[in-house]
Amino acid sequence: MTPQRDARGVLAAWLAYGIWGLFPLYFHALRPASAEEILAHRVIWTFVLCVLVLLLRHELVALLRQLRGRLALGVGIAAYLIGVNWFVYVYAVGTGRTNEAALGYFLNPIVTVALGVLVLGEGLRRLQWVAVAIGAIAALYLTVAGGGLPWISLVLALSFGGYGLTKKRLGATLPALQSLSAETIFLLPPALALVWWLGAGGESTFTVDTPWHPLLLVSAGVVTAIPLLLFAEAARRIPLVTIGLIQFITPVLQLVVSVTLLGEHLEPARWVGFATVWVALACLTVDSLRTARRRRRPAPGECESLEPVEPV
Repeated sequence: MTPQRDARGVLAAWLAYGIWGLFPLYFHALRPASAEEILAHRVIWTFVLCVLVLLLRHELVALLRQLRGRLALGVGIAAYLIGVNWFVYVYAVGTGRTNEAALGYFLNPIVTVALGVLVLGEGLRRLQWVAVAIGAIAALYLTVAGGGLPWISLVLALSFGGYGLTKKRLGATLPALQSLSAETIFLLPPALALVWWLGAGGESTFTVDTPWHPLLLVSAGVVTAIPLLLFAEAARRIPLVTIGLIQFITPVLQLVVSVTLLGEHLEPARWVGFATVWVALACLTVDSLRTARRRRRPAPGECESLEPVEPV
């Protein structure tokens, strides 16, 4: 891997996770649209954008031919998992609970590791076990201290973890753009039905504050697609360990934005919960760095310069 390739990958990852971290500001600007309306427009305009690009690249027909059998089932499951994730996230921002969304994305790496054990039967190293245990303790503490289950955080972590698990089961069957296009195809019918239902009930805000509010809703397609494509570019160029470390930018930015710009109040008990999760993430980070270092170390008798270091 050349330094130039690595630098481009790191830049793409920083941009992707940085954009995701600033999403609360974008969704906040979409008021008075409800979470349901924002989700519907996000799906519709992402679909439109993806289809236009696929038509220009003459790839749409090939994609539709592939969507059958096991692949169609897997893509459908992934689509509705990410749909749940999008809806709950927008709902959290719209109800002034962005800090709970940030916690969900802090918990996501821990949930991903746990799903690997429970579903895929993967073994855990010692520090990974410690991280999962600490993450479970943090969730229990937040439930008790907060007087209720932190359902927004847990649904976000579980839905995105399940999405990642489904994508892993599918393997690299579809490139990033085609994968996103396929997922929006499955989400399009309920999105269109939702827009019709909101319009029929007089709850649509699409014509409010023209032209800026409609333009912001339409821009949801670009806002959704750009960071996903940047992430795909980063995944091609840099090791997953590096991506895993950079991903913490998103919840950190979400937390900063929620407290400093959106005026959300974070109770002391929640700070303690965040701190506990950060300890778990520190364990995962140390474990990832150790593992990456071992994999890069040449075997006895091998010259380190003979083979390039492959992404983890």
